Amino acid sequence: MNITHWPTKEQPREKLLAHGAAILSNAELLAIILRTGTKTQNCLSLAMQLMTLFGSLRHLQRASNKQLFELSGIGPVKVAQLRATFELARRMAAEQLDEPKALNSADDVAHFLSQHLRDEHNEVFVMLSLDSQHRLLHVRDMFRGSIDCAAVYPRVLVRQALDDNAAAVIIAHNHPSGIAEPSQADRHITKRIIDAMSLLDISVLDHFVIGAQSTVSFAQRGWL
Repeated sequence: MNITHWPTKEQPREKLLAHGAAILSNAELLAIILRTGTKTQNCLSLAMQLMTLFGSLRHLQRASNKQLFELSGIGPVKVAQLRATFELARRMAAEQLDEPKALNSADDVAHFLSQHLRDEHNEVFVMLSLDSQHRLLHVRDMFRGSIDCAAVYPRVLVRQALDDNAAAVIIAHNHPSGIAEPSQADRHITKRIIDAMSLLDISVLDHFVIGAQSTVSFAQRGWL
């Protein structure tokens, strides 16, 4: 049955407007984003199919365009709608971190970096440039690599920190394997970056390693 034939109070959009988004299920929220279904299923059924197939919003976000296009009822418009929605969520997290008070909490930084990096299929090395009050200036994706490594060049990081007029930086990278435990290579490159930054009085406040379910902080481990 077409959703428009349902009782008004049961239609996802009307439920949201009447009671707020928090009461809707993931499938109902997806249905509002998708807007339309197919000749054989309405948008809610299509959204439920997506949730069943991928199991979670996170896994849906990680699905490739090819995987989505293979599904009946999912074309370029719907893929674009999903991509835009997930990107807005990522940018909102970045805006929240951009508030000066946010960097008072290592947990907030770790949460943002986890949202930013954990769904990357390849290793990505990120630098957060901070001012003298440790307020965020820029988030930079500095290096991208393969599924198990990324080449990192300290002098490139230093040059970017200078361009950003940064007084301090936080560095981070993900482990696509899902295991956050830092390697000896991670510890070695961190020391090289600290040494390079110290020549210009730029502090390295922390290095986070992002896994699928956990995050390791070098500062908390006493490695900086």
